[in-house]
Amino acid sequence: MLRTRLQNLEEEVGLLDSSADGDGVNSEFTGDEEQQWKDKHEATQHHEPQRRYTRNLSVALLLLCIVLVVIRQALARRDDGQTSTTTSARLRPEEDYILDAAWDFKAPATTREYTWVIADHDLNPDGVYRPMILINGTFPGPLIECNEGDEIVVHVHNQGINATSIHWHGLYQNSSNWMDGTVGVTQCPIPPGYSFTYRFNVSGQTGTYWYHSHMSMQASDGLVGPLIIHAKGSDAKKAIQKLPYAQDRIVMLSDHYYDLSSSLLVHYLSPGSENAEPVPPSALINGRNIRNCSALPTRTCTTTARTNALFALSSTTNTRLRILNVAAFAEFSLQIDEHAFDVTEVDGTDVHPQSIHRLNISPAQRYSIVVTPPAAPKNKGAYWMRARMLTHCFAYEEPELLEEVWGLLSYTTTTTTTTPQTTDWPQPIELECRDLNTSSLTPLRVLPAPPPTLYLNLRTSFQSRDWRLSRGYINEHSLRLNATRPVLYDFQLTTDPLVYGIPSPEEGNGEYTVVSILIQNFDDGAHPFHLHGYKFWVMDEGAGYPPSSASPSPSTHPSPPYAPEPSLANPNPLRRDTVTIPAYSWTRIQFVADNPGAWAFHCHVGWHAEAGLGMVFLVGGRDEVRDEDEGWRAEGRRLCDGYKNMKGGQ
Repeated sequence: MLRTRLQNLEEEVGLLDSSADGDGVNSEFTGDEEQQWKDKHEATQHHEPQRRYTRNLSVALLLLCIVLVVIRQALARRDDGQTSTTTSARLRPEEDYILDAAWDFKAPATTREYTWVIADHDLNPDGVYRPMILINGTFPGPLIECNEGDEIVVHVHNQGINATSIHWHGLYQNSSNWMDGTVGVTQCPIPPGYSFTYRFNVSGQTGTYWYHSHMSMQASDGLVGPLIIHAKGSDAKKAIQKLPYAQDRIVMLSDHYYDLSSSLLVHYLSPGSENAEPVPPSALINGRNIRNCSALPTRTCTTTARTNALFALSSTTNTRLRILNVAAFAEFSLQIDEHAFDVTEVDGTDVHPQSIHRLNISPAQRYSIVVTPPAAPKNKGAYWMRARMLTHCFAYEEPELLEEVWGLLSYTTTTTTTTPQTTDWPQPIELECRDLNTSSLTPLRVLPAPPPTLYLNLRTSFQSRDWRLSRGYINEHSLRLNATRPVLYDFQLTTDPLVYGIPSPEEGNGEYTVVSILIQNFDDGAHPFHLHGYKFWVMDEGAGYPPSSASPSPSTHPSPPYAPEPSLANPNPLRRDTVTIPAYSWTRIQFVADNPGAWAFHCHVGWHAEAGLGMVFLVGGRDEVRDEDEGWRAEGRRLCDGYKNMKGGQ
């Protein structure tokens, strides 16, 4: 806007003359008219310095006026109670991510209400200052803690300079599909200066979840936070967690970029990028790390008041650590020096304990581990927690890269002065980006997968086509969502082949459709696929081609592309909402389409999702997903109108 004003001013005072050619002579002048113009031009040459001075002075005065107006508007904006971008931001206190030890698991269902102001700030989580988009000026976002059956109400006031949204990752959103927060699928983004209230119930699930912006790549700019749903009842924790624990804590892993995602995304999506995902130079645990500022001479950096994440644990009782990978790109390998630990939860599904000493976790996934303190004679007091980004999956060498972030796990009271003297596990890190081997993880609740009634064969790839643009494809199509016309609002009008309709029982044979999806990855990178609104069974997986020659073409589904022998079927397969398909590999998942709505299914590498690697499932008909009073539609239209106005009516 400012640039347009300046251009108009330059045109008004004669700095821009679109009618003149390179010599400053109007090409339409001929004969006597041209000679008269030249005579006049030569006669006034001695006045040119004075005219140039007057012209420059006029421009300077007009520029000063514009600057004063902009400053006045900014001050008025602050006077209206909006958060200024210069407001001091801060890191979240570490105790905020310790779950309440006195939590009432038997409390009646209640409403948990929050007010969030989203605004732009500068902050240095690891020492390097960068622009960020934060909730209430604090990074990472606040913890939402509730019981199953509670209602969550979040009032979002967008005081940032860009539109935004919030997606509640892993939540079913039963009967509240329009609260899923997925731009282009269930809502338009919240424009600057607008507010929107998310309101939904959390029935039917427990465990570890999180929230993040689903507008472009804003999650990597700071809009992330944990969401925990407790099982209800006095003995609920014992029923679903077979190992006892006294403490319950959040461990949030994230890759960390020093530039805004918007600028990185423009370069990534530009012609000739060849799917070279931006490499994160740093990583964080609960928003913390310490960089060596002297090694980053081109960055504004200070590590004053910066520390490694600290986990002060009991030396006599177990601790549950809820591990979340909220990264835009990086898979992590997490370990605690000289500790084995037990995996007890996968994406909200409680499993029988399985002992491991190194945890691979892809973007969007969550695991709970239970840590047992070493016996007194072997207890060293303090240990390093190491989270390594799997850099062999990165597209290029990043000179600023620090691939490992450390946290401090302490069983002593002298946590601020104790430096761990512990050793790394000797086994090398795997040279392949893939999920933790979950074949031995069995859900506590036995729930067999019913026989499929619909088979889909999805082939994922990255291809460079017109204009040398590298994009993600599913079955030769790349998803292009319209932020001003979400799929949910035009439920019956969508013709995109990657918006796939699944009939409701009323529209079909009277039963819910059981969907079996074979995903074949023809790309050289791993893709963590996430399904909104559901958990799915992970039925089978492998490298290369699936062991069947009966795969139909991508556009037709006449018969099962791959079905395991009945004797090999797992009676209680793992259920989760995000699964990684390694390079040149395949995975078969299955879900019961019993939750009406428009649900995204996409790679959770943020760069890949923005490049079109995803699709949308339309489950049921419009009447099944709309609110009876259609109040949600009126609110949604208000956001859409505001966003269209922001984009100049587009």
